[in-house]
Amino acid sequence: MAPIWFKSSHSGAEGNECVEVAAFRGRVGVRDSKAPGGPMLSIAVDAWATFVGGVREGEIRHDA
Repeated sequence: MAPIWFKSSHSGAEGNECVEVAAFRGRVGVRDSKAPGGPMLSIAVDAWATFVGGVREGEIRHDA
């Protein structure tokens, strides 16, 4: 089954300035929304959860 990709709700007004994420085979895939056929970064689920938690808690700045 092919992964279902999701764009951030914070993407640009046209929805083309962000990354997309998808869960598959126990991992999280991350890719450029402008190049869906291009390379994808594959991240362990626990590492992704730590990253997202760090952004939410302000430990990782997303405005830099």
